[in-house]
Amino acid sequence: MTVAAIVLVPDSAAASADAGGDPVIRRLVHAAWSGGAMPIVIVAVDTAGPLVDAVAGTPVTLTGPTAGQPPGIAWFVSGQRAALAAVTETSAGLLWPVRHAWVDPETVTSLVEAHGAMPDAIVWPAYAGQTGFPILVPATLIERLAGHSGLNGADAVTALIAEGVPVRVVELGDPGIVYDTATPHASLPGYQGPPEPVTEPPPE
Repeated sequence: MTVAAIVLVPDSAAASADAGGDPVIRRLVHAAWSGGAMPIVIVAVDTAGPLVDAVAGTPVTLTGPTAGQPPGIAWFVSGQRAALAAVTETSAGLLWPVRHAWVDPETVTSLVEAHGAMPDAIVWPAYAGQTGFPILVPATLIERLAGHSGLNGADAVTALIAEGVPVRVVELGDPGIVYDTATPHASLPGYQGPPEPVTEPPPE
């Protein structure tokens, strides 16, 4: 199964800011690639200038949202369609706001593995019982997500769950799931990793 990383960048300057020696977006792309996500699609209004420089030499596709779309689930839908155009076997996308740049590569790997165990389910990662990002959304849900284009990402996913789409919440022991770049990396709680394997679906 192929899982894309769809990175939403409403502020290119913030995405290009320093994050421990690398630009925020470059650190995030490294985590996505190292964790096994491909393709990596960055959705941004400004697809030139500092953002291009920040991802130079990385395996990413830069695309813009449809004109007039506010940042949110509509941007993710645009990015997922771009991922499917690039790799038709893409079976899911990671809904990944760029501010969540502290996510560990192992978290990406765990989400991909959980998708393999439950390919039709949304996989929502958690840290210490609190859900966060990136959220794995099966590609088969793209058109249904498009019907919630006025919502932000988490609210649109919640709406799908309310409609009966299965969801698996997985504890992954990664503070980057809930702490974004507003918290310095040095101030994060320690990474713990998944407390149990994610390769099998939870018991009924």
